[in-house]
Amino acid sequence: MTLFLVCAVALLSTVGIALPYPILAPLFVAGAPDGFTQFMGLPPKLLLGVALAVNPLGILVGTSFIGALSDRYGRRRVMLATLLFTCAGYGVTALALEARLYPLFVLARFLTGLTESNAAVARAILADQSAPTDRVRHFALLNAAFSLGWLVGPMVGGFTLGFGAAVPFWLTAGAMLACALLVWYFMPETARPHAVAGTLWPAVATHHSFRLVALHPTLRQVFVVQAVFTLGLNAFYDFYPLWLVEFSGRSSLGIATLTALMCTLMTLASMGAGRLRLQPPLRGAQLHAVFLGVGMLALALLPGMAGEAVIVLMGLPIALYNAVLPAWCSERFASLGQGGVMGVLSTAFCAASVVVSLLGGVLSLLDTRWVLVLGGLSCLVAASQVKRLGTLAAPAA
Repeated sequence: MTLFLVCAVALLSTVGIALPYPILAPLFVAGAPDGFTQFMGLPPKLLLGVALAVNPLGILVGTSFIGALSDRYGRRRVMLATLLFTCAGYGVTALALEARLYPLFVLARFLTGLTESNAAVARAILADQSAPTDRVRHFALLNAAFSLGWLVGPMVGGFTLGFGAAVPFWLTAGAMLACALLVWYFMPETARPHAVAGTLWPAVATHHSFRLVALHPTLRQVFVVQAVFTLGLNAFYDFYPLWLVEFSGRSSLGIATLTALMCTLMTLASMGAGRLRLQPPLRGAQLHAVFLGVGMLALALLPGMAGEAVIVLMGLPIALYNAVLPAWCSERFASLGQGGVMGVLSTAFCAASVVVSLLGGVLSLLDTRWVLVLGGLSCLVAASQVKRLGTLAAPAA
Protein backbone atom coordinates (compact mmCIF):
# COMPACT_ATOMS: atom_id res chain seq x y z
CA MET A 1 0.00 0.00 0.00
CA THR A 2 2.79 2.42 0.90
CA LEU A 3 4.53 1.73 -2.42
CA PHE A 4 1.32 2.51 -4.30
CA LEU A 5 0.74 5.75 -2.37
CA VAL A 6 4.30 6.98 -2.83
CA CYS A 7 4.14 6.27 -6.56
CA ALA A 8 0.74 7.99 -6.82
CA VAL A 9 2.06 11.10 -5.05
CA ALA A 10 5.19 11.03 -7.24
CA LEU A 11 3.04 10.79 -10.36
CA LEU A 12 0.75 13.69 -9.44
CA SER A 13 3.63 15.83 -8.17
CA THR A 14 5.62 15.32 -11.37
CA VAL A 15 2.58 16.16 -13.47
CA GLY A 16 2.68 19.54 -11.77
CA ILE A 17 6.41 20.01 -12.30
CA ALA A 18 6.40 18.87 -15.94
CA LEU A 19 3.22 20.63 -17.03
CA PRO A 20 4.91 24.03 -17.80
CA TYR A 21 7.75 22.58 -19.92
CA PRO A 22 6.03 22.71 -23.34
CA ILE A 23 4.64 26.13 -22.45
CA LEU A 24 7.58 28.33 -21.54
CA ALA A 25 9.68 28.14 -24.73
CA PRO A 26 6.78 29.00 -27.08
CA LEU A 27 5.50 31.60 -24.60
CA PHE A 28 8.76 33.55 -24.56
CA VAL A 29 10.24 32.86 -28.00
CA ALA A 30 7.16 32.56 -30.23
CA GLY A 31 4.64 34.56 -28.21
CA ALA A 32 3.43 38.09 -28.85
CA PRO A 33 5.88 40.76 -27.56
CA ASP A 34 4.67 42.51 -24.41
CA GLY A 35 5.90 43.64 -21.01
CA PHE A 36 6.08 40.01 -19.88
CA THR A 37 8.09 38.43 -22.72
CA GLN A 38 10.32 41.52 -23.13
CA PHE A 39 10.55 42.69 -19.53
CA MET A 40 12.86 45.72 -19.20
CA GLY A 41 13.75 45.32 -22.87
CA LEU A 42 15.71 42.12 -22.24
CA PRO A 43 15.92 39.37 -24.90
CA PRO A 44 13.16 36.75 -24.56
CA LYS A 45 15.70 33.90 -24.50
CA LEU A 46 17.46 35.48 -21.54
CA LEU A 47 14.15 35.93 -19.71
CA LEU A 48 13.36 32.30 -20.52
CA GLY A 49 16.70 31.23 -19.00
CA VAL A 50 15.91 33.12 -15.78
CA ALA A 51 12.40 31.64 -15.65
CA LEU A 52 13.88 28.16 -16.09
CA ALA A 53 16.55 28.77 -13.44
CA VAL A 54 14.53 30.16 -10.53
CA ASN A 55 12.35 27.09 -10.04
CA PRO A 56 15.26 24.64 -9.65
CA LEU A 57 17.01 27.28 -7.53
CA GLY A 58 14.09 27.09 -5.13
CA ILE A 59 14.14 23.30 -5.33
CA LEU A 60 17.89 23.41 -4.63
CA VAL A 61 17.40 25.44 -1.46
CA GLY A 62 14.48 23.28 -0.31
CA THR A 63 16.07 19.95 -1.21
CA SER A 64 19.18 20.79 0.77
CA PHE A 65 17.23 20.41 4.02
CA ILE A 66 13.74 18.97 3.36
CA GLY A 67 14.93 15.40 2.93
CA ALA A 68 16.98 15.61 6.12
CA LEU A 69 14.13 17.32 8.00
CA SER A 70 11.97 14.30 7.21
CA ASP A 71 14.51 12.23 9.17
CA ARG A 72 13.89 14.55 12.14
CA TYR A 73 10.18 15.44 11.96
CA GLY A 74 8.76 12.46 10.05
CA ARG A 75 8.14 11.72 6.38
CA ARG A 76 4.36 12.19 6.39
CA ARG A 77 4.38 15.58 8.12
CA VAL A 78 7.06 17.05 5.87
CA MET A 79 5.49 15.64 2.70
CA LEU A 80 2.08 17.09 3.58
CA ALA A 81 3.48 20.55 4.37
CA THR A 82 5.45 20.76 1.13
CA LEU A 83 2.47 19.73 -0.99
CA LEU A 84 0.17 22.36 0.54
CA PHE A 85 2.69 25.17 0.08
CA THR A 86 3.38 24.03 -3.49
CA CYS A 87 -0.35 24.17 -4.24
CA ALA A 88 -0.42 27.79 -3.10
CA GLY A 89 2.70 28.59 -5.13
CA TYR A 90 1.17 27.36 -8.36
CA GLY A 91 -1.90 29.47 -7.69
CA VAL A 92 0.27 32.61 -7.39
CA THR A 93 2.09 31.60 -10.60
CA ALA A 94 -1.22 31.45 -12.45
CA LEU A 95 -2.22 34.87 -11.11
CA ALA A 96 1.12 36.32 -12.26
CA LEU A 97 0.53 35.02 -15.78
CA GLU A 98 -2.99 36.41 -15.89
CA ALA A 99 -1.69 39.83 -14.81
CA ARG A 100 1.39 39.51 -17.13
CA LEU A 101 3.73 40.39 -14.25
CA TYR A 102 7.15 38.88 -14.98
CA PRO A 103 8.75 39.71 -11.57
CA LEU A 104 5.83 38.08 -9.70
CA PHE A 105 6.03 35.08 -12.05
CA VAL A 106 9.74 34.63 -11.28
CA LEU A 107 9.19 35.04 -7.53
CA ALA A 108 6.32 32.55 -7.58
CA ARG A 109 8.39 30.02 -9.53
CA PHE A 110 11.16 30.29 -6.91
CA LEU A 111 8.83 29.95 -3.93
CA THR A 112 7.05 27.03 -5.57
CA GLY A 113 10.36 25.27 -6.11
CA LEU A 114 11.27 25.83 -2.47
CA THR A 115 8.52 23.48 -1.29
CA GLU A 116 8.34 21.36 -4.46
CA SER A 117 11.51 19.55 -3.45
CA ASN A 118 9.94 16.45 -1.88
CA ALA A 119 11.28 13.79 -4.25
CA ALA A 120 13.95 13.02 -1.65
CA VAL A 121 11.22 12.36 0.93
CA ALA A 122 9.44 9.97 -1.47
CA ARG A 123 12.67 8.06 -2.06
CA ALA A 124 13.38 7.99 1.68
CA ILE A 125 9.93 6.48 2.34
CA LEU A 126 10.69 3.67 -0.08
CA ALA A 127 14.13 3.16 1.43
CA ASP A 128 12.48 2.87 4.87
CA GLN A 129 10.03 0.25 3.68
CA SER A 130 12.06 -1.79 1.17
CA ALA A 131 14.24 -4.79 1.88
CA PRO A 132 17.70 -4.53 0.28
CA THR A 133 16.77 -7.15 -2.31
CA ASP A 134 13.71 -5.11 -3.37
CA ARG A 135 15.22 -1.65 -3.49
CA VAL A 136 16.23 -1.57 -7.15
CA ARG A 137 12.76 -2.80 -8.15
CA HIS A 138 10.98 -0.31 -5.88
CA PHE A 139 13.15 2.61 -6.96
CA ALA A 140 12.53 1.57 -10.57
CA LEU A 141 8.76 1.66 -9.97
CA LEU A 142 9.05 5.07 -8.31
CA ASN A 143 11.13 6.26 -11.25
CA ALA A 144 8.41 4.90 -13.56
CA ALA A 145 5.86 7.04 -11.68
CA PHE A 146 8.07 10.10 -12.09
CA SER A 147 8.48 9.29 -15.80
CA LEU A 148 4.73 8.83 -16.23
CA GLY A 149 4.25 12.26 -14.67
CA TRP A 150 6.62 13.69 -17.27
CA LEU A 151 4.42 12.02 -19.89
CA VAL A 152 1.07 13.26 -18.58
CA GLY A 153 2.20 16.73 -17.47
CA PRO A 154 3.45 18.06 -20.82
CA MET A 155 0.44 16.60 -22.60
CA VAL A 156 -1.94 18.41 -20.25
CA GLY A 157 0.10 21.61 -20.56
CA GLY A 158 0.22 21.45 -24.35
CA PHE A 159 -3.46 20.65 -24.76
CA THR A 160 -4.70 23.27 -22.28
CA LEU A 161 -2.46 26.18 -23.26
CA GLY A 162 -5.02 27.22 -25.85
CA PHE A 163 -7.44 28.04 -23.03
CA GLY A 164 -4.97 30.54 -21.56
CA ALA A 165 -1.40 30.53 -20.28
CA ALA A 166 -2.57 30.44 -16.66
CA VAL A 167 -4.88 27.43 -17.06
CA PRO A 168 -2.15 24.74 -16.86
CA PHE A 169 -0.86 26.25 -13.62
CA TRP A 170 -4.34 26.26 -12.06
CA LEU A 171 -4.59 22.58 -13.00
CA THR A 172 -1.21 22.01 -11.37
CA ALA A 173 -2.45 23.60 -8.15
CA GLY A 174 -5.33 21.14 -8.22
CA ALA A 175 -2.93 18.21 -8.70
CA MET A 176 -0.92 19.32 -5.66
CA LEU A 177 -4.09 19.54 -3.57
CA ALA A 178 -5.02 16.01 -4.65
CA CYS A 179 -1.57 14.82 -3.56
CA ALA A 180 -2.01 16.46 -0.17
CA LEU A 181 -5.36 14.73 0.33
CA LEU A 182 -3.82 11.35 -0.51
CA VAL A 183 -1.07 11.90 2.05
CA TRP A 184 -3.47 13.20 4.70
CA TYR A 185 -5.91 10.32 4.49
CA PHE A 186 -3.86 7.30 3.50
CA MET A 187 -0.09 7.61 3.98
CA PRO A 188 1.37 6.18 7.21
CA GLU A 189 4.48 7.47 8.92
CA THR A 190 7.46 5.32 7.91
CA ALA A 191 10.19 6.83 10.08
CA ARG A 192 9.99 7.65 13.77
CA PRO A 193 10.62 11.40 14.19
CA HIS A 194 13.51 12.32 16.46
CA ALA A 195 12.84 14.33 19.59
CA VAL A 196 12.61 17.96 18.53
CA ALA A 197 14.11 20.71 20.66
CA GLY A 198 14.00 24.39 19.79
CA THR A 199 12.54 26.06 16.71
CA LEU A 200 12.49 25.01 13.08
CA TRP A 201 15.35 27.23 11.94
CA PRO A 202 18.12 25.57 14.02
CA ALA A 203 16.94 22.23 12.67
CA VAL A 204 17.12 23.57 9.12
CA ALA A 205 20.60 24.94 9.78
CA THR A 206 21.92 21.58 11.03
CA HIS A 207 19.95 19.11 8.87
CA HIS A 208 20.77 19.88 5.27
CA SER A 209 22.50 18.12 2.41
CA PHE A 210 25.49 20.44 2.18
CA ARG A 211 26.41 19.57 5.76
CA LEU A 212 26.42 15.86 4.89
CA VAL A 213 28.53 16.55 1.83
CA ALA A 214 30.98 18.63 3.87
CA LEU A 215 31.33 16.02 6.63
CA HIS A 216 31.70 12.90 4.47
CA PRO A 217 34.36 12.89 1.71
CA THR A 218 32.92 9.71 0.19
CA LEU A 219 29.49 11.26 -0.25
CA ARG A 220 31.17 14.40 -1.55
CA GLN A 221 32.57 12.42 -4.48
CA VAL A 222 29.11 11.08 -5.26
CA PHE A 223 27.71 14.62 -5.14
CA VAL A 224 30.32 15.88 -7.61
CA VAL A 225 29.75 13.04 -10.09
CA GLN A 226 25.97 13.41 -9.85
CA ALA A 227 26.20 17.19 -10.31
CA VAL A 228 28.32 16.83 -13.45
CA PHE A 229 25.98 14.19 -14.89
CA THR A 230 22.84 16.18 -14.13
CA LEU A 231 24.42 19.30 -15.64
CA GLY A 232 24.17 17.41 -18.91
CA LEU A 233 20.76 15.95 -18.11
CA ASN A 234 19.32 19.37 -17.30
CA ALA A 235 20.83 20.86 -20.45
CA PHE A 236 18.73 18.31 -22.30
CA TYR A 237 15.57 18.78 -20.21
CA ASP A 238 15.62 22.58 -20.32
CA PHE A 239 16.67 23.20 -23.92
CA TYR A 240 15.35 20.42 -26.13
CA PRO A 241 11.97 22.28 -26.19
CA LEU A 242 13.77 25.37 -27.47
CA TRP A 243 15.60 23.21 -30.07
CA LEU A 244 12.22 21.91 -31.21
CA VAL A 245 10.86 25.45 -31.61
CA GLU A 246 13.89 26.75 -33.48
CA PHE A 247 15.05 23.80 -35.58
CA SER A 248 11.92 21.70 -36.01
CA GLY A 249 9.20 24.36 -35.99
CA ARG A 250 7.21 22.65 -33.23
CA SER A 251 4.45 24.37 -31.26
CA SER A 252 3.62 23.66 -27.62
CA LEU A 253 1.37 20.80 -28.78
CA GLY A 254 4.17 19.25 -30.85
CA ILE A 255 6.60 19.56 -27.93
CA ALA A 256 4.06 17.92 -25.64
CA THR A 257 3.54 15.03 -28.08
CA LEU A 258 7.26 14.28 -28.44
CA THR A 259 7.76 14.61 -24.69
CA ALA A 260 4.94 12.13 -24.17
CA LEU A 261 6.62 9.63 -26.52
CA MET A 262 9.95 10.03 -24.74
CA CYS A 263 8.35 9.64 -21.33
CA THR A 264 6.43 6.58 -22.46
CA LEU A 265 9.78 4.97 -23.23
CA MET A 266 11.12 6.20 -19.87
CA THR A 267 8.16 4.66 -18.05
CA LEU A 268 8.49 1.30 -19.79
CA ALA A 269 12.26 1.25 -19.20
CA SER A 270 11.81 2.11 -15.53
CA MET A 271 9.25 -0.64 -15.03
CA GLY A 272 11.66 -3.16 -16.53
CA ALA A 273 14.78 -1.83 -14.81
CA GLY A 274 14.20 -3.81 -11.62
CA ARG A 275 14.35 -7.06 -13.59
CA LEU A 276 17.61 -6.26 -15.38
CA ARG A 277 19.78 -6.62 -12.25
CA LEU A 278 22.79 -5.00 -13.89
CA GLN A 279 26.00 -6.33 -12.32
CA PRO A 280 27.82 -4.35 -11.15
CA PRO A 281 25.21 -1.55 -10.96
CA LEU A 282 27.69 1.30 -11.41
CA ARG A 283 28.86 -0.23 -14.67
CA GLY A 284 25.28 0.05 -15.93
CA ALA A 285 25.03 3.67 -14.75
CA GLN A 286 28.27 4.44 -16.58
CA LEU A 287 26.99 3.01 -19.86
CA HIS A 288 23.71 4.92 -19.63
CA ALA A 289 25.61 8.19 -18.99
CA VAL A 290 27.68 7.51 -22.12
CA PHE A 291 24.56 6.86 -24.21
CA LEU A 292 22.97 10.09 -22.98
CA GLY A 293 26.12 12.12 -23.72
CA VAL A 294 26.48 10.71 -27.24
CA GLY A 295 22.77 11.29 -27.89
CA MET A 296 23.01 14.97 -26.94
CA LEU A 297 26.02 15.49 -29.20
CA ALA A 298 24.10 13.82 -32.02
CA LEU A 299 21.08 16.06 -31.38
CA ALA A 300 23.29 19.13 -31.80
CA LEU A 301 24.28 17.91 -35.29
CA LEU A 302 21.15 16.28 -36.68
CA PRO A 303 18.27 17.94 -38.60
CA GLY A 304 14.61 18.04 -37.55
CA MET A 305 13.11 14.55 -37.91
CA ALA A 306 16.30 12.69 -37.01
CA GLY A 307 16.78 14.95 -33.99
CA GLU A 308 13.23 14.31 -32.86
CA ALA A 309 13.89 10.56 -32.97
CA VAL A 310 16.98 11.07 -30.78
CA ILE A 311 14.91 13.06 -28.26
CA VAL A 312 12.42 10.22 -27.91
CA LEU A 313 15.16 7.58 -27.56
CA MET A 314 16.87 9.57 -24.80
CA GLY A 315 14.18 8.31 -22.44
CA LEU A 316 15.89 4.91 -22.25
CA PRO A 317 19.30 5.86 -20.76
CA ILE A 318 17.72 8.52 -18.51
CA ALA A 319 15.32 6.03 -16.95
CA LEU A 320 17.90 3.28 -16.43
CA TYR A 321 20.51 5.59 -14.89
CA ASN A 322 17.94 7.06 -12.48
CA ALA A 323 16.82 3.59 -11.41
CA VAL A 324 20.31 2.30 -10.61
CA LEU A 325 22.17 5.12 -8.85
CA PRO A 326 19.65 6.01 -6.09
CA ALA A 327 19.30 2.32 -5.15
CA TRP A 328 23.08 1.94 -4.95
CA CYS A 329 23.38 5.09 -2.81
CA SER A 330 20.58 4.00 -0.46
CA GLU A 331 22.53 0.84 0.35
CA ARG A 332 26.03 2.32 0.45
CA PHE A 333 25.10 5.35 2.61
CA ALA A 334 22.18 4.00 4.66
CA SER A 335 23.94 4.84 7.93
CA LEU A 336 23.69 8.58 7.18
CA GLY A 337 19.87 8.64 7.00
CA GLN A 338 17.87 7.92 3.87
CA GLY A 339 16.24 11.35 3.75
CA GLY A 340 19.58 13.13 3.86
CA VAL A 341 21.23 10.86 1.28
CA MET A 342 18.35 11.17 -1.18
CA GLY A 343 18.45 14.92 -0.52
CA VAL A 344 22.10 15.00 -1.60
CA LEU A 345 21.21 13.46 -4.97
CA SER A 346 18.31 15.87 -5.45
CA THR A 347 20.48 18.81 -4.39
CA ALA A 348 23.09 17.90 -7.01
CA PHE A 349 20.36 17.74 -9.66
CA CYS A 350 18.93 21.13 -8.71
CA ALA A 351 22.32 22.86 -8.41
CA ALA A 352 23.16 21.65 -11.91
CA SER A 353 19.76 22.81 -13.17
CA VAL A 354 20.31 26.34 -11.90
CA VAL A 355 23.77 26.54 -13.49
CA VAL A 356 22.69 25.16 -16.85
CA SER A 357 19.55 27.32 -17.01
CA LEU A 358 21.53 30.54 -16.53
CA LEU A 359 24.55 29.50 -18.59
CA GLY A 360 22.33 27.95 -21.24
CA GLY A 361 20.22 31.09 -21.48
CA VAL A 362 23.36 33.03 -22.41
CA LEU A 363 24.73 30.34 -24.76
CA SER A 364 21.39 30.05 -26.53
CA LEU A 365 21.76 33.69 -27.62
CA LEU A 366 24.59 32.37 -29.80
CA ASP A 367 23.05 29.00 -30.72
CA THR A 368 20.89 26.60 -28.71
CA ARG A 369 22.94 23.69 -30.01
CA TRP A 370 25.96 24.86 -28.00
CA VAL A 371 23.97 24.14 -24.84
CA LEU A 372 23.41 20.57 -26.03
CA VAL A 373 27.12 20.15 -26.80
CA LEU A 374 27.97 21.34 -23.29
CA GLY A 375 25.45 18.89 -21.84
CA GLY A 376 26.73 15.96 -23.88
CA LEU A 377 30.32 16.58 -22.80
CA SER A 378 29.24 16.83 -19.16
CA CYS A 379 27.57 13.41 -19.33
CA LEU A 380 30.69 11.87 -20.85
CA VAL A 381 32.90 13.39 -18.14
CA ALA A 382 30.57 12.02 -15.45
CA ALA A 383 30.58 8.60 -17.11
CA SER A 384 34.35 8.50 -16.84
CA GLN A 385 34.05 8.90 -13.06
CA VAL A 386 30.95 6.82 -12.17
CA LYS A 387 32.58 3.40 -12.02
CA ARG A 388 35.28 4.48 -9.56
CA LEU A 389 32.58 5.36 -6.99
CA GLY A 390 32.41 1.64 -6.21
CA THR A 391 35.97 1.76 -4.85
CA LEU A 392 35.08 4.39 -2.23
CA ALA A 393 34.58 3.21 1.33
CA ALA A 394 31.14 3.48 2.89
CA PRO A 395 31.10 6.16 5.62
CA ALA A 396 30.42 5.41 9.26
CA ALA A 397 27.28 6.82 10.85
